Amino acid sequence: QVQLVESGGGLVQAGDSLTLSCAVSGPTSSPYAMGWFRQAPGKERELAACISKSGDGTYYADSVKGRFTISRDNAKNTVYLHILNLKPEDTAVYYCAADRYRLVGVSTTRGQYDYWGQGTQVTVSS
Repeated sequence: QVQLVESGGGLVQAGDSLTLSCAVSGPTSSPYAMGWFRQAPGKERELAACISKSGDGTYYADSVKGRFTISRDNAKNTVYLHILNLKPEDTAVYYCAADRYRLVGVSTTRGQYDYWGQGTQVTVSS
């Protein structure tokens, strides 16, 4: 059973930086294409950023370009989301997800992801 566990969320102030981590464990040693999604209260879950299996491909939603950076360390089976200059509108539950079928490139739609973490809350105060 593949498990994804997010960490690093919390209560921060506007302008702060934060790094979220997603630890992946399971029966296979092969890395997955990964994504970070977020869901604000009363809104749909949306893709923030995603990364290919090897890490050589990334994609960002327009709303986070320039402030979010996704990265991965396959030796540690961990994917990161680095967030700069946090804004109140970044307040959301952040989820990591894995696409077990994609071999190259990135997965940009929610339906492509097979495994999900439980999420970590990020709250940005103004």
